[in-house]
Amino acid sequence: MQKLILIAAAVMASPAFAASGPFLSLRNTNFIVLLAFILFVGILLYAKVPAKIAGLLDARAVQIKAELEEARALREEAKSILASYERKQKEMLEQSERIVVAAKEAAQAAAVQAKEDLKVSIARRLAAAEERIASAEAGAIREVRERAVDVAIAAAADVLSRQMTADAAAHSIDAAIAQVDAKLH
Repeated sequence: MQKLILIAAAVMASPAFAASGPFLSLRNTNFIVLLAFILFVGILLYAKVPAKIAGLLDARAVQIKAELEEARALREEAKSILASYERKQKEMLEQSERIVVAAKEAAQAAAVQAKEDLKVSIARRLAAAEERIASAEAGAIREVRERAVDVAIAAAADVLSRQMTADAAAHSIDAAIAQVDAKLH
C-alpha cells in the first residue's frame, strides 16, 4: 500500500504535468514559482532576515562558546577538587597505616612489658615462696631442737632424780644459790 502511494505522489509531482506553455508566460507554473521564490528572497533580504539569522547564530555561538568555557572551567575545578580529594585520601591512607603500625608497635611493647612484668611477678612469688619454705624449715628445726631440749631436760631430770639423794640435792641447791649470788654481786 505504501509503495502504491509513493508511486502516485511521484507521478502527480512530475514537472511534465506542472509546466505547460512557454517558460516566460504567466500560465507556466514553473515561471510563477520562480517569481514567487525571487520575491520571497527579496522580502527576506529587505527585512534583513539573513543578518538577523546571522546575529542569532552569532549570539548562539557566543553563548555556546561561553558555556564551553564555563564547562572547561568547571572541568578544571572538578579536576583540582578530585586531585585534592585523592591527595587527602592518600594522606588518610598513609595516616591510617601509620596508626596501624603505631598500634602494632604499642601492642608489641605492651606484650614485652607484660612478659617482663610476669617474669618479675614470678620471681617475686618464687622468692616469697622460698622465704616461706625457709621460714617453715627454720621453724621446724627450732621446734625439733626445742623438743629435743625438752626431751633431754626431762631425761636429765629423770636421771638426776634417780641418782640424787636428799643431801646431794641440798648441797646442789646451796651451790646454785652461791653461784647466783656471786654473779649478781
